[in-house]
Amino acid sequence: MSDFDERLKQAIERGSNRGLRNQDEAAQKKAKQEELRRLHTTIRLQLSDRVEQVVRRLIDQFPGFQFSSVYGENGWGAACTRDDLVIVAGQRASKYSRFEMAVRPLSDVFVLDLQARGTIGNREKLVRSYFQPLDEVDLAHFHRLIDDWTLAYAELYAASIAI
Repeated sequence: MSDFDERLKQAIERGSNRGLRNQDEAAQKKAKQEELRRLHTTIRLQLSDRVEQVVRRLIDQFPGFQFSSVYGENGWGAACTRDDLVIVAGQRASKYSRFEMAVRPLSDVFVLDLQARGTIGNREKLVRSYFQPLDEVDLAHFHRLIDDWTLAYAELYAASIAI
């Protein structure tokens, strides 16, 4: 066998090995992505339950708010809204307030993303967002954020109605 034939066999063998490695890597990557999807679903369920609990407790303190669940392309969580009619000098006006917090849907960068928005009297007063890679999520930290952001909105809303 000539030198070329030997080198050709080695090249084919290296190519076959590379193909097998690529298939193994692709299978491992797919398995990792499925694991991260399951993890996101598990964490999302826990956090969205916590969000619903704190939003319900918030509206217990401020009668007039209406509770609604948030789900779908905006994420999973909860919101509360109220639309007050204000009459000043014979003029009617509407003052809209809303607090919403949700765990965002899974993206292809595999992070857990929590977002909150708060509007008081037609003005957006609170915007928060926090994310962590799914495989590094600290659930206790997310629970603290949910509590802290809800408390921040409650404080802002209480200050606005005291005026």
